[in-house]
Amino acid sequence: MVDGGDPANSAPRTGGRVRSSAARDEVLNATMALLEEQGYGKITMEGVAARSGVAKSTIYRWWKSKALLVMEAQSEAVARRMPEPDTGSVAEDLTIFASELNRVVEFPQRMEALRGMMADAQLYPDFAGALRDWVQTRRAVVSAILSRGVERGELDADLDVEYATDLIFGPFWYRLLVGHAPLRPDLAGAEIARLLAGFRHPAAD
Repeated sequence: MVDGGDPANSAPRTGGRVRSSAARDEVLNATMALLEEQGYGKITMEGVAARSGVAKSTIYRWWKSKALLVMEAQSEAVARRMPEPDTGSVAEDLTIFASELNRVVEFPQRMEALRGMMADAQLYPDFAGALRDWVQTRRAVVSAILSRGVERGELDADLDVEYATDLIFGPFWYRLLVGHAPLRPDLAGAEIARLLAGFRHPAAD
């Protein structure tokens, strides 16, 4: 099971009270605290219930699995930390975004959680869809930056924005999952400059 618990507990639950925003925040805060302390593999719904003071049955009503809970906690942390820059320069915007993206290296347990969730997504189709939707929210930020660059004439008018977005995120996920090279926030500017060079047609002689 994704959450490592009783299979009966992983099934969707019906009924119960509407989410309390305060209780929800307690659960998400407890999840992130446990993630930093223990790592993704050791988090349990029981542990989150004990830390948050919210009943395990309530947590299961709101999140069907540990993976979904951790993903939502991570997504909120990312939303607070990650910028959506609009400086007027595609190079500057992408450098800011990529620098912050690679700063996950400063949070080893969050890196482990991303790897764990990616592994769970290969095994559990329901979670795979949820993870894909979350990743898409981050892709949308980069796609918007690139589209503005096209509109301003900084990038080719015929740029395939979706494929260009893949090229920007590709090194991050490949290095995160394979570990063959480090994530380097300090090199984001140089890496973005190389990519942008390929997004522009050579100047005519």
